[in-house]
Amino acid sequence: MHAMTAVLLVAHHERAEAAALARQAVVWLEGHDLAAVMTPEDADRIGLATFADERAVERASLCLSLGGDGTMLRAMHLVADRGTPVLGVNVGLLGYLTEVEPAGLDSALDRWSAGQAAGGWHIEERMMLDVRFGERRWTACNEAVIERREPGHTVRVLVHLDGSPFTSYAADGMIVSTATGSTAYSLSARGPVVSPTHRAILVTPVAAHMLFDRTLVLGPDERVDLEVLGHRQAVLTVDGQLASLVDAGDVVAVRAATEVARLIRFGERTFHQILKAKFGLADR
Repeated sequence: MHAMTAVLLVAHHERAEAAALARQAVVWLEGHDLAAVMTPEDADRIGLATFADERAVERASLCLSLGGDGTMLRAMHLVADRGTPVLGVNVGLLGYLTEVEPAGLDSALDRWSAGQAAGGWHIEERMMLDVRFGERRWTACNEAVIERREPGHTVRVLVHLDGSPFTSYAADGMIVSTATGSTAYSLSARGPVVSPTHRAILVTPVAAHMLFDRTLVLGPDERVDLEVLGHRQAVLTVDGQLASLVDAGDVVAVRAATEVARLIRFGERTFHQILKAKFGLADR
């Protein structure tokens, strides 16, 4: 590898173990003539200011996520535009997105630096969503959600599919998710579990006050527009982060994104095994 290949470190801000793993990664990288870089905010938050680099994201050929699935989502957002692969080290509970446990950090970096053929790893691509409202745009790894703003009230949302009205929902919210997001908020709203490499758009109402409350599983080329009806303001969140307030008459457009999330996989941890462990499912 080139002497100054850079690796972007993205660490959970509140977990001491994540900061310790970042320091461990720095030692490994410096021992292999590789540069460790961090966004200035991350470097400041975990006390590694010497590795702050304004160009960290564009310099990196690998993104190393040190945390749980939330940190992975943040890492995936940071590098989505550039297609940089993300390797997730799990800090905390078993995550769907992370790939290795902390004890496996050095060996994972060894395998990555050996290259795909020698290291026995591959890149798994995950579909993302393109979310647009007005002049603003976001990418979502998991989901975009329009939710009620006031407790005790529903939000009314007219769902348009491929430019034609489908139906209006009175619900606590409407979730549009990827297959990756099928095990996140969509699952808690009784949506289906979808294998995460599947390219699909899931539309799931949250606590619908109507007979039809099933998830729609759409193809990746189908277009979903969510129009807020009535007189109450709603809230748009993208991957759990507040994106915007949405007024009656406003439309949020959701499509498959051109960008994809690229995750490094060693093949030792499968989605089905994680799902089984999460739900304590028995063999028989």
